[in-house]
Amino acid sequence: MRAPVFESLPMGTAKCLTVVALGAAILAPSLGAQAALRAGPTLMVPSIVGTADTSTSELTVGGVRVILRRNTATDVIAANLFLLGGVQQLTPETQGIETFLLAASERGTRRYPKDALRIATNKTGSVISIEPEDDWTVFGLHATRATFDSSWAIFADRLMNPTLDSADVELVRAQLLAAASQQRLHPDAELRIVADSLMFAGHPYSLSTEGTERSIASISRATLRNYLTTQFVKSRMLLVVVGNVERSRLEQLVAATISKLPAGSYRWTPPPPVRGDRRALVVESQQLPTNYIIGYYAGPAASSADYNALRIATAVLSGRFFTEIRSKRNLSYAVDAPFVERAVATGGVYVTTVAPDQALTLMHEEIEELQNELVDPAGLRRLVLQFITDYFLKNETNADQAAFLARAALYEGDYRAANRFVDDLRRVRPEDVRRVAREYMHNFRFVYIGDPAKLPKDYLSHF
Repeated sequence: MRAPVFESLPMGTAKCLTVVALGAAILAPSLGAQAALRAGPTLMVPSIVGTADTSTSELTVGGVRVILRRNTATDVIAANLFLLGGVQQLTPETQGIETFLLAASERGTRRYPKDALRIATNKTGSVISIEPEDDWTVFGLHATRATFDSSWAIFADRLMNPTLDSADVELVRAQLLAAASQQRLHPDAELRIVADSLMFAGHPYSLSTEGTERSIASISRATLRNYLTTQFVKSRMLLVVVGNVERSRLEQLVAATISKLPAGSYRWTPPPPVRGDRRALVVESQQLPTNYIIGYYAGPAASSADYNALRIATAVLSGRFFTEIRSKRNLSYAVDAPFVERAVATGGVYVTTVAPDQALTLMHEEIEELQNELVDPAGLRRLVLQFITDYFLKNETNADQAAFLARAALYEGDYRAANRFVDDLRRVRPEDVRRVAREYMHNFRFVYIGDPAKLPKDYLSHF
């Protein structure tokens, strides 16, 4: 099940920062880095995708693009509606508006006013979730086959006909602001928020889909209504359904509801490349039991052949970090080489440690080795197999498969590209790992939270 919207709503008043002039301004985004995988024992790859996927089809219902994967092995149905655009929909003043609007829709609709909506949703046992991401917002329905029709009616009415009463809008605003004010109290969350600000200065990814305290406070009810009218259009929608539902039944439900929305003129395009030609460092002084460090570098577009090669390279690097920094020397309880999966990838390094100088020295040595020496082919094959296994174990639910299909459809232009995922990873060779390490793993933008006296500032300029 995907996390409800109120579980992760960053942004707050920025703390006092010391900026070392290596370049880049501080804005206000938010996106957690996705953990990379580590090498381990070889497991069998789950049969989640295959080369001949006869259970999946693409159709258009009244102007709504739909991908349906029929899975009769379970009565659980996941219907994820992707509202395309993500941060590219936003301005600094409207950050968080889509999250705000969808959250407010939970307070009542034309067909289900006030408490009637909560009662009806509880009766179906369904879950409606909101997951704002940089490239889209997922408005998700998770229901059973027996209650899918009634659950869909609630889901669609929330999208099409939220009442947006003044009192309800203000209640949701207060909830969002309270969550935002709490988010940055944890140094790890603060680290990633500031790191995104540093990494994406001047780029659409610098904007926050969850919003800032300033933007949430200023978005009016009239602005929400205008956004509903002008931006909840069919051309922005990709509906991906995975579960035990017949095509004809789904077509009827869509035709009777969201296909009646305006068509609009939106066209999905990925954001521009992220600048990778500068280094930067932000230091935030805090008295903590450990020190937090993250550094990002610009990666390739998801349509690039380098995308999966860098994905594997970060997995190799993450495994080496774990071995050298945590297992052998016990310098950290959390160390990683993250790969952030979106239309334009970002890679990086991350560690919490009481010995930043030693940890960073080891990280730099491992990056240099990856850039200059070929990894062992047999070891790479084992790691790739483990990567595939772990990746699919983390993406085996119907909702996760829906997201997997959507990424293929949008990032690569065809949902069937999902079926090539395993083959693409297996084609990565040692020379590909070395090449992408050389091409992308440089010009890091670092954020450090902890004791400034323990940070070897000059050493970071080598990354």
